[in-house]
Amino acid sequence: MRERLDSIRTPEKRSGKYTAVAAAVCFAVGVLLGIISKWLDNLAFDDLIWWHGIIERLDLNNFFSAMAIWLLMALIIAVFSPSAGRAALNVFLFFAGMCVAYHIYTILFSGFDPSSYMMIWYGITLASPVLAVLCWYARGKGAVPVVMDLCIMSIFSLACFGLGLFYIDPLGILYVLVYLAAVIVLYRDPKQTAISIIGGFLLAFLLNPLWPYH
Repeated sequence: MRERLDSIRTPEKRSGKYTAVAAAVCFAVGVLLGIISKWLDNLAFDDLIWWHGIIERLDLNNFFSAMAIWLLMALIIAVFSPSAGRAALNVFLFFAGMCVAYHIYTILFSGFDPSSYMMIWYGITLASPVLAVLCWYARGKGAVPVVMDLCIMSIFSLACFGLGLFYIDPLGILYVLVYLAAVIVLYRDPKQTAISIIGGFLLAFLLNPLWPYH
């Protein structure tokens, strides 16, 4: 089994110090983005402050409350980890840091406990190691990574576009950038990319009625 998996993508050997630093950085980035996300939720916009206008026009508060940016961060962390095991650890720590920071910040500065809402994100955190392993192997060789790429791009299609029977509607410029970034992260060759994009959208249309984050 190990030989079969290594034939898809070979793990890189890294020192224990590198592993510890990478894990700490992933957790710290999760904490920082969790705080930023909740801070944007609480921000009262003032038209007289120029950077408030930028945040409002880009709709950053809603953007950081949506799935797309978090999926992209997890994908980047997973794909560029040195092994599937490290991908699972790093992505788990990223989501754990984000969830804990968001939860504590809400209690301290928003005055309520969002435990019922956070159960969704804690569930995603618990599932994230398995999904991270799949994402790590998606950058490998052979037919299996192509199928994984297609499935991953279908999720990004659902997260970044409004899909209907006769239309594909971008949710905003930031979502388009997230989608393009996912394509770049998973890129191996033009043929694979075309299959992933086209197949991803076709699968997304089939899954759209089941997608819970409309």
